[in-house]
Amino acid sequence: MFLIRICLMAFNALRANLLRSLLATLGVIIGVAAVITAMSILEGTRREIMDTFQSFGADQIIVWPARTRAGGRAVRNADTLTLEDAEALQNSGSEHILRAAAEVQVPGVVVKHGNRNRQYWLLGTNEAYSAINRYTVARGSFIDATDVMSDNKVVVLGHEVANDLFGHGNPVGFRVKIQGIGFLVIGVMEKKGTLGLRNVDNQVIIPVTTAMRRLLGTKTVSNIVVQARNPQSLPAAQTEIKKVLRTRHRLSPGQSNDFDMFTQEETKKQLNQTVKLLAVVLYSISGVSLVVGGIGIMNIMLVSVTERTREIGVRMAVGAQRGDILRQFLIEASAVSLLGGLGGILLSIGFNGALENITTVLKTYTPWRTIMIAVTMALMTGVFSGIYPAYKASRLDPVEALRYE
Repeated sequence: MFLIRICLMAFNALRANLLRSLLATLGVIIGVAAVITAMSILEGTRREIMDTFQSFGADQIIVWPARTRAGGRAVRNADTLTLEDAEALQNSGSEHILRAAAEVQVPGVVVKHGNRNRQYWLLGTNEAYSAINRYTVARGSFIDATDVMSDNKVVVLGHEVANDLFGHGNPVGFRVKIQGIGFLVIGVMEKKGTLGLRNVDNQVIIPVTTAMRRLLGTKTVSNIVVQARNPQSLPAAQTEIKKVLRTRHRLSPGQSNDFDMFTQEETKKQLNQTVKLLAVVLYSISGVSLVVGGIGIMNIMLVSVTERTREIGVRMAVGAQRGDILRQFLIEASAVSLLGGLGGILLSIGFNGALENITTVLKTYTPWRTIMIAVTMALMTGVFSGIYPAYKASRLDPVEALRYE
């Protein structure tokens, strides 16, 4: 009951100096809003990227050429992977490897139909691509083994490409030109959005042999995608891939691999490390805002102690203990900080919504845990900022305080 009376006295004191109390909360409002916004952006971005990586499939291994080095630093990917490497992996007879697809990727390839022409991402691959990525055709058919063996000039269009070049019509059976060479449209892929880190709706797919021999004149591929039997087979499949490729590339036991392998789990680990680094940076900036807010509360409370010196003396003269004075000023500081925390929550909610509407690509997510952390930080800021002013008020000499003018 006595503590309730102290709380009421503290809130009455804050209400008596409402404008000053609100100004004291400003730093905490900004600090809490910064903390919640930073955590919301990080969590939203992490979820968005993780959802994107899920589209890879947890059973995939991406094999890339190793980076060549000059002057002790990596400069470019070496030309080490071939179509025969992918075929060797496919036909390895390993119980851990289900499928393999060689890929040739070229950005900014001109595709033309009639008077419409645009630049799209070109992907050369084989018939296993659709099954590996669980990405199927909506119209027509996908490229098959015969198309790959015969270097057929056939193309499967991404969803956006079909809409751009043919509107709402059915493109199957029509011809398009890719880099000036005519291709027969045999299919249109389903609307997928992103697959890995690429918008596959905005790509054209042709047989990998056609891309290598008719368009690019190259003997190497960009990468090889290998599908393991299941996610549990990934380590064993990586071992098999290493064995097959090292044998094919004639690498001696002491030589380094001329290829690199990545799985979804490894990519997730790298992403989590990046997110943690960004979190440290953003939280440090937000923490500075809270420290500034805490200093503001401390200054306001010190001014309040000076202005209310006589009041403190009267209370002590009529029986108030030093602990009562200490608790009152701590409650006042905590109340100011908590009010700022609530204001910061509202500000961050509005700011997050504005960010999503303005940028359209940026997604935020604010779990309850984030809000609870922000409120706790605000309350702790108030307590720590109020300790010194409260201690100073509680240590005043009652006689000297009563004489204060």
